[in-house]
Amino acid sequence: MKTERGFRNSIESAVFGMHTPAGKAYDIAHLMVIVVSVIVTMLSSVTAVERVHRSLLSTAEWVLTGLLTVDYILRLYSVNRRRSAYAFSFFGVVDLVSILPTYLSILVPGTRFLSTIRFLRILRVFRVFNLSIYQNEMLTLYRAIKMSRRRIAVFIFFILVCVVVLGSLMYTIEGPENGFTSIPLSVYWAIVTLTTVGYGDVSPQTPLGQLLANVIMLLGYSIIVIPTGIVVTARNEETAVRGRVSCPECGVSDHQKDAVHCRRCAAALKGDGNGNTQELR
Repeated sequence: MKTERGFRNSIESAVFGMHTPAGKAYDIAHLMVIVVSVIVTMLSSVTAVERVHRSLLSTAEWVLTGLLTVDYILRLYSVNRRRSAYAFSFFGVVDLVSILPTYLSILVPGTRFLSTIRFLRILRVFRVFNLSIYQNEMLTLYRAIKMSRRRIAVFIFFILVCVVVLGSLMYTIEGPENGFTSIPLSVYWAIVTLTTVGYGDVSPQTPLGQLLANVIMLLGYSIIVIPTGIVVTARNEETAVRGRVSCPECGVSDHQKDAVHCRRCAAALKGDGNGNTQELR
């Protein structure tokens, strides 16, 4: 029993450890497998390359998928009682989903190209190379988007109403004879025009339709900055709520203003005597 526990701990140290030589070597090898796997998948979608090297690419894809499958099994095995926590975590779900397309391609050809989702595993590079400052910035952006999700939802609903109304109006003005054969197609045109993409596959022919198109284009330029403003405002609010408190031991920042101990190493943070944490400079 102790031997098995020690073996499991050794695997966990290598698979999840980032401060040990074995753990860092494992993580670097893991990242290399991910990068090579994504490159192989992308090359497989190039007809000229796939025609000449089909067998080699297929073999490489299965070998790399096998390595990633072993990695996933080792992670599940080594976490022991915390298996569900890992399995349903962000990386746990990504690790599982990233290996499924290759196996599903046996039943549904073409799904193997979805294996490029495994490139999300590359986010572990922040942990592997201890790029905590970038990880903190990523978490700040995530929290800002999370805080502004209701505003973004309202904005998207507003845009949806606009494109349906404007698309229906354009269908009424132009009609099938000018290429607007249905309201869904007209709504599609309104979305393309409002977002300033402008494919040009459908365009108004009448003066009134062109006038409406000009209005939609100007409206698109007017509202295109709104999502950015929403996220920036939320980030400023989030920064105002969370103090830029630095730990005197490990240097990690981004603690709560009223935090007493470091969120990483539990070291005591500097206080102002009133129970409020001050920034350490």
